[in-house]
Amino acid sequence: MAQVLIIMGSKSDLPVAEKAAAILKRFGIGYEAAVASAHRTPSRVESLVKGSGADVFIAIAGMAAALPGVVASFTAKPVIGVPVSGKMTLDAVLSIVQMPPGIPVAAVGLDRGDNAAILAAEMISLGDAHVAAKLADYRREMADKVAKDSEEVSLNV
Repeated sequence: MAQVLIIMGSKSDLPVAEKAAAILKRFGIGYEAAVASAHRTPSRVESLVKGSGADVFIAIAGMAAALPGVVASFTAKPVIGVPVSGKMTLDAVLSIVQMPPGIPVAAVGLDRGDNAAILAAEMISLGDAHVAAKLADYRREMADKVAKDSEEVSLNV
């Protein structure tokens, strides 16, 4: 069963979803992905969300970026919104971060499907020691890379 459902507002959001998928695979978290538009196929969005057994939803959308809020309206489970950069970048960001009281959506940076997946993994890790251990390893790898980069820079200055 998928622990995370990734919903894209359109197929053009696939590169952002692929970033999320790569991280979820790395942490051994099951996921499914689908395309459903908050405006063009609202009943599809509702059906996907209500029919899902996912623990966390990642909703990726550009333009008016209503998808994360619509997903959140159909579930009490965590929803992570990923705004997609483009002609209406500010609209996409504000549509996700300015949700009304009572229907929160977590937000990550523009095109940061990877950060959405890490946040989903952190949520899942609260009840899954295996995912928690993989997250700890991931953080150590990042720290090691920074230390190595620092050594390389200091040797070249």
